[in-house]
Amino acid sequence: MNLWEIFVGIILGMVEGLTEFAPVSSTGHMILVDDMFFHTRDIFTEPVANTFKVCIQLGSILAVVIVFKDRILNLLGLKKEINEEQAQGQRLKLTQVIVGLLPAAVLGFLFEDYIDKELFGTPTVLIGLVGGALLMIAADWFRPARPKVQTLDQITYKHALIVGLFQCIALWPGFSRSGSTISGGVLVGLNHRTASDFTFIMAVPIMAGASSLSLIKNWEYFTLDALPFFIAGFISAFLFALFSIRYFLKLINKVKLVPFAIYRIVLAIVIYFLAF
Repeated sequence: MNLWEIFVGIILGMVEGLTEFAPVSSTGHMILVDDMFFHTRDIFTEPVANTFKVCIQLGSILAVVIVFKDRILNLLGLKKEINEEQAQGQRLKLTQVIVGLLPAAVLGFLFEDYIDKELFGTPTVLIGLVGGALLMIAADWFRPARPKVQTLDQITYKHALIVGLFQCIALWPGFSRSGSTISGGVLVGLNHRTASDFTFIMAVPIMAGASSLSLIKNWEYFTLDALPFFIAGFISAFLFALFSIRYFLKLINKVKLVPFAIYRIVLAIVIYFLAF
């Protein structure tokens, strides 16, 4: 057992967990941290390094399931959770979540190999960081002054589809799935908290599906030598995601998106001068 490899797995898992649900791009941060400090493609191989970055997202997804367990059970019809909207016959439906998932799921399936081979690198992440920041700034500037959608149960199929289309942008590493979908939700009239809640719930099937597909396709890379690296990353991602989700949901309605956008631009500038 190589302690350095376990340490690297813990650090990259921490980066994944802390950034997955903030609109700053967890994949982008992992790629940047790895490229600058650890070079896991040299420790193992490039396929192992890329598979690790996708599969440890399952740890973050487990944290979402725990935080939103009541809502997820409600969606599956396993638990009734009554609030004012539901009492009036309104309720977020599983089919609405599916509508939000379909655009990115289809594009991700079609272009998965291209994304893995061509877009996992520092230059593309820097483009995504800046592009995503500009989208987030635009969302805060052009959002409705008074959001009409204040809770998940007020979301319509139209809202779900538009948010799902925005999620497609996040297939480019660095754009951030949560940044893209929260921006899309805010632009169509969801408040920041509701857009975040919907984003996190949509994350469960799409990220679990993507990670599981990557795991199945790349099963041969889960060797005994690499297994401690994957396990350390998974546990670390889960624990840090559990903390960051709860903190972010308390923060987002207060600070909105612009502070995160500024962070992304500053980070991109710093990384550019350090790397190039």
